[in-house]
Amino acid sequence: MNADWRNRYDLAVNAAQKAGDLARAYYESTFQVEHKADSSPVTEADKNAEKLIREAVTAAFPDDGFLGEEFGDQPGTSGYRWIIDPIDGTKSFIRHVPIWATLVGLEYQGEQIGGVVYIPVFGMTYRALRGDGAYHNERRIRVSDVSTLAECSLCYSSMGWFTRSGREQAFHNLYKQTQRQRGHGDFYGFVLVAEGAADVMIEHGVNPWDVAATKSIVEEAGGTFTDWGGVPTIHTPDVVATNGKLHSDVLAILRG
Repeated sequence: MNADWRNRYDLAVNAAQKAGDLARAYYESTFQVEHKADSSPVTEADKNAEKLIREAVTAAFPDDGFLGEEFGDQPGTSGYRWIIDPIDGTKSFIRHVPIWATLVGLEYQGEQIGGVVYIPVFGMTYRALRGDGAYHNERRIRVSDVSTLAECSLCYSSMGWFTRSGREQAFHNLYKQTQRQRGHGDFYGFVLVAEGAADVMIEHGVNPWDVAATKSIVEEAGGTFTDWGGVPTIHTPDVVATNGKLHSDVLAILRG
């Protein structure tokens, strides 16, 4: 295992857990809610959790870069970039719905090589490093063996995203062919696919920090992560993760 990768991965796990625990302290008390230019909500917890991660990384790897939801892009010179969503599911956080997480994606020379998803309220960590497998806490996880859409459990985000993007019919065409459909949005549908609890997660309206961590976890668990066109990227708003066996069928439906 590449020592540089491993050292950063270990730090990613530790920093995500510390930042998530910091955010949880706000979650269990009171906090102010502001709104950004795009009208999305943000809290002190979002900002301070991302600062914690950036400071921890900078202290250990001062030449690494960052891309974070709250503080944007900070180029580095080492080839490594940390992609941070301090609270994925801020709207859930604000409403005291416990399904929110701190996400840290590790990128090297433009490729996602590792990811951490820490769910503080449940004390659950999903993590992966390329070549090392994917884990839920200390348990190795794998995607499911479901091979037909008729047996498939489909996760998705808010229907509003598909409607606003003009992709509502494509989504309807897909879900009508599946056995079960559940609205496990944000990070949660992706980690369910990674551990075989669901078979497909489809999302529209994402940013790189929403999916950088989960892409690595899905792939190391044996699954496939692409945009709706089949490109393995985190830089498009439409993404789909599957157990791999269903991926071509899902893309065919989405393409019409």
